[in-house]
Amino acid sequence: MESQLGLIENSFDLRYSKWVHDALDELPDSFTITDPCIHGHPIIFASNGFLKMFGYSKNEVIGRNGRIFQGPETDRRSVMEIREAIREERAMEISLLNYRKDGTPFWMLFRMCPVFSKEDGRVINFVGVQVPILRKMRSSEMTLCENRVGIRESMFKCCRREVCSDSVFDLGHSSSLESVSSYDDRELEINEPCQASELEKTKATAAISNILSVLTHYSELTGRMVCRKRCCFLTGNGQLTASLNISLGRIKQSFVLTDALLADMPIVYASEAFLKLTGYARHEVLGQNCRFLSGMNTDPTSQFQIKKCIQTEQACTVRILNYRKDRTSFWNLLHISPVRNASGKVAYFVGIQVEDGCKNEEDKRALRPETRQLSVVGAVKVAVRGLSIRAAATSTS
Repeated sequence: MESQLGLIENSFDLRYSKWVHDALDELPDSFTITDPCIHGHPIIFASNGFLKMFGYSKNEVIGRNGRIFQGPETDRRSVMEIREAIREERAMEISLLNYRKDGTPFWMLFRMCPVFSKEDGRVINFVGVQVPILRKMRSSEMTLCENRVGIRESMFKCCRREVCSDSVFDLGHSSSLESVSSYDDRELEINEPCQASELEKTKATAAISNILSVLTHYSELTGRMVCRKRCCFLTGNGQLTASLNISLGRIKQSFVLTDALLADMPIVYASEAFLKLTGYARHEVLGQNCRFLSGMNTDPTSQFQIKKCIQTEQACTVRILNYRKDRTSFWNLLHISPVRNASGKVAYFVGIQVEDGCKNEEDKRALRPETRQLSVVGAVKVAVRGLSIRAAATSTS
């Protein structure tokens, strides 16, 4: 878990200046920020407004996926719409039934927006804003609230069943509250979707704009600028979509993915296990050619063998001496394989690393290196081909 928390901290610290947390904490809105490049697409920031609305502490939320706020009555189709928007890297807005920590359900307007790297157009984060949905009160509820002088500001009530209870108790009509908040009535409200008003939609849009303004400003201070829309348009496969990042993030072995269509075949994805094996941070790896792992005692014959297999678009396995960031060497049982897209063209090469000679207890119980490497190749090929098939279907529809 420590490595995961370290990745989450680095996710923010490497992209934005250290003051971004304070600036975001000053915003009154309920929102979260997630990182699709980290395995599990975890929450890396939760606003004070969000924690107050859901009843969680920050430690209970950071590192978790947004699924923890869903419950038995959450509409599965709505959840699938959110997942599809993440795969397509686009903004979306939907009414959603979520649950607090204490288990109480409530309807909210959920608005999500991707945050792009201004440098290479990759999706860096997703911002999700939550606005409680209010609805007009029923006649019985209006009567209760009108017993006071004039009609209170609560002409609308939240779908969370918080029905102007203070005014009811002030008047001593505790028994009346039971008729308003009966179990059957509550069940009916949960099952009846609440549609957001234009005011609530405007509030969500304004919140997104304010959050993105903060992120943009504090990314400029580090030189790693972000923007709301893709600011660059790369040809070929120079950028990985969020959906491919998420799919590759489920693979636990050490591997990198290089782009076969770009000059010098830069690394476009590096797994968490690879970063742990080599000691490098992700930003130090992406964009590099795999040669950066070589050193003074690396055998040129092994390097030539790798070059030849790439030129002929064939798979190969070599035992090569590589170097970590701290310049300590290790024997790498490296398997390289071409990865073709749906049209049959080689789009990537995947390189799977197994440290040769490492014989700890975990390795003794693990599968043979060849089996592990082939399983990674298969998983990567499925992810890439599935993505290219969806992209082709979208372009023709």
